[in-house]
Amino acid sequence: MRIRPYTEQDLERMVDIWFEGSKQAHSFIPEEYWASNREAMKTVYLPMAQSFVLEENGMAAGFASIIDDYLAALFIRPAEQGKGYGGLLLNYVKERTGRLRLKVYQQNENAVRFYQRNGFRLASETIDELTFAPEYELIWQEEQ
Repeated sequence: MRIRPYTEQDLERMVDIWFEGSKQAHSFIPEEYWASNREAMKTVYLPMAQSFVLEENGMAAGFASIIDDYLAALFIRPAEQGKGYGGLLLNYVKERTGRLRLKVYQQNENAVRFYQRNGFRLASETIDELTFAPEYELIWQEEQ
């Protein structure tokens, strides 16, 4: 297993991981919403971010994407979840920045607990402008 910068050849697999993970973690949002954003993920959002792929046996099992200090995405292929891969990716990103912020849907309780266990604290509560779902803004800062 290794973590490496993504390449253009990873994009299709990353979008698949994002789509399957989004459907699983966000059952409170219609699947059509995720399906309608597949192309934008591939052509706009992922290319604009700095992304890292967690590779196992030559295949991407998950990825993390950051834009400056914003953790825009952290997804593990559903079949690979529960193996500690999310923590590995998160720590990899943390090592490259002293501060991270993110938004997570409040109803995605597993993700909220994951981030809190990994040192994130609540900064604010907001409503996602696109889905109208309540979300938390969480912040992690490296201890000085």
